[in-house]
Amino acid sequence: MQLNEINFGEARPVDGYGPGFFRVGGALFEGPVLCLPAGVRAWGGLEDTGALVALTGALDVLLIGTGADMVPLPAALRRVLEAAELPLEPMGSPSAARTYNVLLAEGRRVGAALLPV
Repeated sequence: MQLNEINFGEARPVDGYGPGFFRVGGALFEGPVLCLPAGVRAWGGLEDTGALVALTGALDVLLIGTGADMVPLPAALRRVLEAAELPLEPMGSPSAARTYNVLLAEGRRVGAALLPV
């Protein structure tokens, strides 16, 4: 079997997570985080729709990590994001972090808005 090292380029993968925090590209972020190929920053959570709508047209998909488990997005948030034609995929934050890393390694234009577990 041949093993290939993953190359994320300039992007920063999610290295780990725990109660209330994420480690992305070696840096620790407390609370919700927005991971993008261009960088990582704190995010205001599900109420911070402006930060997500601003991504319209810039991503192939936005993964929304809803915490420890997959829960439905609030109807108002879903309506705003669908009206902005932002391709989104809600899932639990652990799954969203893993999926983000895989798609990032494939060179996809992916973002992850992650709520802590």
